[in-house]
This record gives sequence, C-alpha cells and structure tokens, in this order.
Amino acid sequence: MAIEDGFDFSDLDNFQKKLLQKAQKEFPRETYRFMRKAGTKKKRYIKRRANQLVKKDKNNSSKEGRANYHKSWKRGKAYKRNKDNSYNVQVRNNSYHGHLIEYGHRQVTKDGKEVGFVPGKHVLEKASKEFQSQFYKMIEDWLDEMLEKGL
Repeated sequence: MAIEDGFDFSDLDNFQKKLLQKAQKEFPRETYRFMRKAGTKKKRYIKRRANQLVKKDKNNSSKEGRANYHKSWKRGKAYKRNKDNSYNVQVRNNSYHGHLIEYGHRQVTKDGKEVGFVPGKHVLEKASKEFQSQFYKMIEDWLDEMLEKGL
C-alpha cells in the first residue's frame, strides 16, 4: 500500500494563477520539467524529515524494515489531469509497512489479543505542510523566469 501526496495551488493570488495557467498552456514542456524538479525537491525534504521523525531501531528485527521505509520514497512522473487541466506529481512511499508508520497500527499478540496501539508519525502530512512555503517560492521564481523568456 503506497502513501502519497501532491501539491496545492490554492494560496496563489489571481494574477499568479492566470500567469501559471498561461505558462502551462504555452510552455507545457517547461511545466513538466518544473513539476519534476519540484517533486524531486519535495521527495528530498520528506526523506530528511522521515530520518528525523522515524528512527532506525537498534534491534536487528525491525532495522531492516525501517531501512526499507527510508529507501522507499519515490517521485512519480509529472502528469496533467484532464478534469481541471492541472499538472501534478506524486511523492510516495512504496514500502510494505509505510502506511503503518504513517497512520499508526494496533499491536496484537499471536493469540489475537490486542495489547496496544502505536500512534502514527504522519511524516508525509507534516513534511508537506512545511514544504508548501518553499513550493510557492519555487513557483514565483519559475514564473519570473517564464516572464523573462517572454511569456
């Protein structure tokens, strides 16, 4: 089960939204390139936050699993949604237990008796909120660059 997240453009003002739409329409290749670059930066940021929030265990049993969790962060391809003509790129964790670390899980004995609950770390949610301001800065810089090119 993969956990994933995208980007949110809701905080841009009207002028920036119109510029962004025009840039997406007239420069689709550059838009894809920008989204791939933004997705890669977001993946790096999330990996750093995951290393801070989810520590590797000292016992050998779960060390392998946590290492797989840290190595499994991937950036998907940039794509255009047909519904609203927006460009998206996903950052996700493909590890088999990533959703358990993200959202939490029950602890159950071999007999099926529930003995506790491990709360989730919410790495993706926290890192995405923190990265949002960097993403808006990246958009502004990219729009300035597009204006210099002659948008």
